[in-house]
Amino acid sequence: MQTTISKKYLSKKFWNNKNVLITGINGFIGGNLAKKLINLNANVIGISNSQRKNKFLFFEDIAKYIKFHKIDISEYRKIKELTNLYKIDICIHLAAQVDVNIAKENPHLTFESNIKGTYNLLENLRNHKSIKSIIIASSDKAYGEYEFKDLPYKEHYDLRPLYPYDVSKAAADMIAKSYATDLFKLPVMITRFANIYGPGQLNFTALIPDCILANMGLRQFIPRGNGANKRDFLYVDDVCDLYLCLSYNLYKNKDLRGEIFNAGTGHGYTVNDIVKKICMIYGNDNLYQKISKRFINKSLTGEIEHQFMTYKKLKKYFKWEPKYKLEKGLNITINWYLKFLKKYKYESFIEKKK
Repeated sequence: MQTTISKKYLSKKFWNNKNVLITGINGFIGGNLAKKLINLNANVIGISNSQRKNKFLFFEDIAKYIKFHKIDISEYRKIKELTNLYKIDICIHLAAQVDVNIAKENPHLTFESNIKGTYNLLENLRNHKSIKSIIIASSDKAYGEYEFKDLPYKEHYDLRPLYPYDVSKAAADMIAKSYATDLFKLPVMITRFANIYGPGQLNFTALIPDCILANMGLRQFIPRGNGANKRDFLYVDDVCDLYLCLSYNLYKNKDLRGEIFNAGTGHGYTVNDIVKKICMIYGNDNLYQKISKRFINKSLTGEIEHQFMTYKKLKKYFKWEPKYKLEKGLNITINWYLKFLKKYKYESFIEKKK
C-alpha cells in the first residue's frame, strides 16, 4: 500500500494545539523532538523519570514550554493518572533503558522499562478515543543476528534476538503489534532505526560520543570488539523529521495501523571507520593510531556483530530519505559538544552506578 505523499507533516496548521505526548522527553531524542514540535505550535506533554537540568531540554531552553511530568514508565498507576489528565492526540513512545552495557549488567531494569513500560502505556491509551497516532520506537537490535549477506535488515525479517537489550525491544514490538490488531484497533506503528547520534546524546558509552570526548581529552576511548564490526548511523534531525512524518500519516490514514518501518542510511560503517573519521576531523592521527592498537585481539561479547538498515519502504510510502551525510552530522555534533561542555563539566552529568 502506498500513501499520499505530502510535506504537510511539517505544517503548523496540522500541529497547532495538538496534544502530543512524548515519553522519555528528557532524553536525547525526546529533547530534540520536543524542540521541533514546540516550533510547530504543538502542545507538548512529556514524561521522564529524570528532571535533571544538565540535559538537552534545559540547555536549549525549551523545557519551560513543556507540560513536564516526572514519571517512571514502569509505574502503571502513574501512567493511568497522566493519560486521564489530557485528551492525547498523538503519542511518541521513546522512553527506554537504551544502554546495551547496562542491559547486560541489569536485565531486570531493562525489561521493566522497555517491556513493562510499553505495555503500561498502550493499555492506558487503548480506551482513549482522542488518540489517533502512536509511534513505538523500537531498534534494529530487535532483529538479532543475521548473516552479513542478509543485511541490511528488512521489515519482514523474523525477530530472533539473543541479548537482554535486543530481547527487550523485540518483546515490546510484539506487545505493540498485539494492540494494533483488530482486537483492539489501537493506531500503533513501530519504528526500527539504526544507531542514532547527534546533539544531546549523553550516553558516553555510545561509540560517537565516546570517541568525540576522547578527542577532547575528557575520557579514554573504550573499545568494544576489534573495530571490524559494522553499524549504521542516522542523524537525530533525520530521526525527528521521520517521527513527524509517521505521526502525521498514521493520524490521517488508519490503514497504516500495525505497519513497521526501518530507517538507516543503507550503509554499514565499521567501528574503526567511525573512529578514524572523528579523529581526522580533529586532526588527531596520534589518538587514532593508539585506539587502533587497542582494537587488536578484542572480542565483541553480548552484542550483534553487524547491523545496518535500509529505508526503501519509507521511500516507497512517503518518498522519505535521510538528508544528513555522516560527515556533516559529525561536524554539527562535535560543535554542539564544544558549546555544551563550556556550560557543564563532563563529570556533572555522568550517571553514577549505584
